Amino acid sequence: MGYAEMTDEELVNISRQGNHEAMDFLLDKYRNMVKRETREIYIIGADSEDLMQEGMLGLFKAVRDYNEDKNCSFHTFATLCVKRQIYTAVTSSNRKKHYPLNHYISFYSQDEEMKSSVIDFLAAEDNSNPETNLLSQERMGGLVNKMDTLLSKYERQVLELYLDGLSYGKIAEQLGKTEKSIDNAIQRIRKKLS
Repeated sequence: MGYAEMTDEELVNISRQGNHEAMDFLLDKYRNMVKRETREIYIIGADSEDLMQEGMLGLFKAVRDYNEDKNCSFHTFATLCVKRQIYTAVTSSNRKKHYPLNHYISFYSQDEEMKSSVIDFLAAEDNSNPETNLLSQERMGGLVNKMDTLLSKYERQVLELYLDGLSYGKIAEQLGKTEKSIDNAIQRIRKKLS
């Protein structure tokens, strides 16, 4: 007797006993039903093949879990399992659980206007190299020592405020000096540190 002459329930029983051909026959037989169930549904970031796969997974679970004693045909049970599997896939998709994966931006995709990729902006700078950082710190330490020995207290105050971004007028106001005095101090600082 061929598989086509057997009932669905018989096919389920022999496929559970390890007959892979019977399982393949059942999956092929119900493939159109799965297509029908997935036709009207859409998942963000997925295509029709993904939904079809979910439906086929539901069908496989139906074969695995079908129980004749429940007074329900395999066809009805399989349809219910397929619908539930698809519904579960849609609801989990709507939970935004996979949103980052479905809406990612590739590091290597190029911007049309700028003709550059995201990776270009994320490239490591010189300050990410430990050796460069150590050398910079040593140079900075030497510069600070040089400033302490070469600059007067007044010149260090002016330099500190200048490096904080204050204008000549604001520095003069804070130190109680004229703008010309501040300008002269900055000129002296430049000569001493060059």
